[in-house]
Amino acid sequence: MVMINFILSMANYARELEKLIDGEVDDSAKAKDYYSHDASMFELRPELIAFPASSEDVQKIVKYVGDNKAKNHGLSITARSAGTCMSGGAINESIILDMTKYFNQIEEVSEKSARVQPGVHYRDFEAETLKHGALMPSFPASRELCTVGGMVANNSGGEKSLQFGKTEKFIEELKVVFSNGKEYTIKPLNKKELDEKMAQKDFEGKLYRNVFKIVDENYDAIKAARPNVSKDSTGYHLWNVWDKKKGKFDLTQLIVGSQGTLGIVTDIKFRLVKKPAHSGSLIIFLNHMNNLGEVINSVVSHKPATFEGFDNYTLMLSFKLFFFFHKTLGWAKTIGLGFQLLPSLINFRRGIPKMVLIAEFTGETPEDVKAKVEKLHTDMKYFGHDALFEEDETEIKQRKFQIMRRESFNLLRNKVHDKHTAPFIDDLVVPPEHLTDFLPKLRVIINKYKLLATIAGHMGDGNFHVIPLMKFELEAEKAKIEPAMREVNELVLSYGGSMSGEHNDGMSRGPWLHLQYSDEILEHFRAVKKLFDPKNIFNPKKKTDADWDFSISHLREHF
Repeated sequence: MVMINFILSMANYARELEKLIDGEVDDSAKAKDYYSHDASMFELRPELIAFPASSEDVQKIVKYVGDNKAKNHGLSITARSAGTCMSGGAINESIILDMTKYFNQIEEVSEKSARVQPGVHYRDFEAETLKHGALMPSFPASRELCTVGGMVANNSGGEKSLQFGKTEKFIEELKVVFSNGKEYTIKPLNKKELDEKMAQKDFEGKLYRNVFKIVDENYDAIKAARPNVSKDSTGYHLWNVWDKKKGKFDLTQLIVGSQGTLGIVTDIKFRLVKKPAHSGSLIIFLNHMNNLGEVINSVVSHKPATFEGFDNYTLMLSFKLFFFFHKTLGWAKTIGLGFQLLPSLINFRRGIPKMVLIAEFTGETPEDVKAKVEKLHTDMKYFGHDALFEEDETEIKQRKFQIMRRESFNLLRNKVHDKHTAPFIDDLVVPPEHLTDFLPKLRVIINKYKLLATIAGHMGDGNFHVIPLMKFELEAEKAKIEPAMREVNELVLSYGGSMSGEHNDGMSRGPWLHLQYSDEILEHFRAVKKLFDPKNIFNPKKKTDADWDFSISHLREHF
C-alpha cells in the first residue's frame, strides 16, 4: 500500500510540475529506463524526468520539492547532463533534471575566459575556445561525450591535469540554485566582500557565516586533511575555501566536485589557458611491467605536459574492435588512424607490449618540442631491451594512441558482451614516487580475486583506472567487489594516496570516505551538507550519506 501511494503521489507530482514549469516532464517507462543508469555499475530507476527550460524552472522545481519533502521523504533531485559519471553520481530514484535539452548555450568566449551553461558538451565548447586559441584543459577521457556541467560536478581532470591542474582551478564564477529555491552568483571574495556577505540577514548570509566559521575555527585541521596527491575528487574541498594569508574566500570550491549534493549549477564562467603552439610525443612500449614504477618516475623527471598509458589488454581490444572508432571519429578519420598505426606494428615484432606509455611535450616551436622528445628518448636507453620507442613530433599522428587510451572504457562498456565493466577501483591515486612498491602489490590483489581488469590512466599523477570485467549475474562475482575494494582502498591509503582522482565519490566511494578522512573532518563534511541542504533534497546517497548496503543492492541488471 505504501508503494502504491508513493507511485500515485509521484504521478501527481509529475502533473503538477508540468503546470509549474515552461519545460517538459516525462514519466514514461521508456524515459525511466533510459535515465536509470549512467557509466557506473549501478542502477536507480527514477520516477520522473524534468527538462527545465530556464533558471526560473530550476528554481521552481527546487522550491516545489523542498515544500513537499515533508509529505514524501523520498522526494529528491539529481541534476544530470550526459550521464558519463562512473561513480553513480547521475542517477536517482526520484526526480532527474536533464540539463542538456535547454541549458546548452555557449554564451561568450574570449582568449582568457568563457561563460557557458552546464548542458553544453565539452567537444562543442572546445571547438569554440580553439577559435580564440584557448583551451579549458581539465577535460577527461570522455571529452567527446561529457558536458561541462558534469566536469564541474565531478571536479574532472584528465591528461592535461599534470600540467594545468583540475577543474577547480578554472572556475571564475558559478550561478547556483540553492535549497531555498533561489539562484545565487558565487565567486572568490576578498575579506571585505566576505564580511558584507556575512552581514546579510538571509539564506545566503547564513551560508557564508557558517561556512566561514567551519573553515576558520578548524583552519589547521582542515588544511592538514587535504590529500597529499596531485589530484583528488573526494569529499568536500573545504581546504580550498579560505586562504588566511591571501584573505581570499571562495565558495565555488565547495560546489566544484560536490556532485550536485549542495545545489544545482545553472551557469559557469571558466578561466581559459592558451593552447600550446606545438606538441610531440615519445611512445614507450614496455615488454614487461616489472619496472613500471621506475620507468614512470624517470619520465616524470623530464616534466612532460601529459603522461598517459594503457595495458596490453586495452591495446588488443582496440585492435580487435578497431572499426568501432568510427562512431566517434567518422569513417575517414578511422581509416586514416589505421594507416597511422601500421608503422607502430613493426615495434610489436617481438610480441604485443605489456604497456603503452605516451609522454607528450609542448613548446613554442617544433624544434623546442623535438629537443624535449629526443632528450627523453636518449635518457630512456637506460632501460635497454625492456622497452622500445617511437618518436613523434607531429600532433596529428601522436593522437593515435591517445584515442585508444580515451576510448578504452567505451570499448569495454559497449563491446564485451559476456562481461560487464565494474568500475569500483577505477580511479585510485598514489604519489608517483611510491609506484615501484605499490604497483606489484596492486597486481597481487587483482590476481587474488581473479579479476580480468584493464589498466589505463594518467601515469604522471599516479592516477590509475583499473576497470575489472565481471559477470554481475553470478553471486560469486558480486561477492568479490566489497573485499577487493576494501583491500585496494587500504593499500592506496597506506601510501598516502586518494581513492579518487577524477571520478568522485558517488555510490562507489562515498561509503568509504571514513577510510580516507578522520571523524572530525567527516563531521565538517556533514555540517556543510546540512547547511546547504537541510532537507536532503539534492542527490542523496552520493557523499556524506552514502551507504554501501544501498549501493551494492543496486548493481546494474540491465545492459
